[in-house]
Amino acid sequence: MAIILGIDPGSRLTGYGVIRQSGKQLTYLGSGCINVMRSLKGEAEPTLADKLKVIHDGVAELIAQFQPSEFAIEQVFMARNPDSALKLGQARGAAIVAAASAGLPVAEYAARLVKQAVVGTGAADKTQVQHMVMAMLQLQHKPQADAADALAVAICHAHTQTQLIRTTRGRA
Repeated sequence: MAIILGIDPGSRLTGYGVIRQSGKQLTYLGSGCINVMRSLKGEAEPTLADKLKVIHDGVAELIAQFQPSEFAIEQVFMARNPDSALKLGQARGAAIVAAASAGLPVAEYAARLVKQAVVGTGAADKTQVQHMVMAMLQLQHKPQADAADALAVAICHAHTQTQLIRTTRGRA
C-alpha cells in the first residue's frame, strides 16, 4: 500500500491530490489548491520569496496531514513565455524541497505522459482530465481543474509503479 501526493505546481495556484494505492485499487483521500495569492492577501507587494514560502509550507502541511509515502510532481512545461516557465520551475522547486526535506522519494512526470496515463491521449484538455479523474476515483463532484491535474499526476505515478513492479517480476 502507498499513499501518493501528486502536485500540479503553479506560482499562483498549486494543485494537490492525494490517493491511496493498494494493488490496482486507487482510493481518493483528498485534493485542493494552495492559493498563493489568497495566503498573501493584505500584504504589500509579495515578493517571489514570499510566494515560494507559501508553496513550500503548504506542501509541508499536506505531507504532515496525509503522511504520504511517495511524491509525484509535473515537470516544467516549456511555454512560449520564458518568464512563466521560470516561475513554474521555481514553484516546482519549492514543492520538491518540502518533499525532500520530509524524506520522500520524488518522481517527475511530463504533462503529456500524465494525460496519456489518465485519458489515453497526451493531447487531452483539462475537462477531459477532470472527467477521467472523477471516473477513475469514483468522485461525486468534479474537482477544481488544478486539483484534478494533481490527482492525475498521482494516478500516473501509481500506474507507473504498478507497471515497474510487473516488469520486474517478469524478469525474476
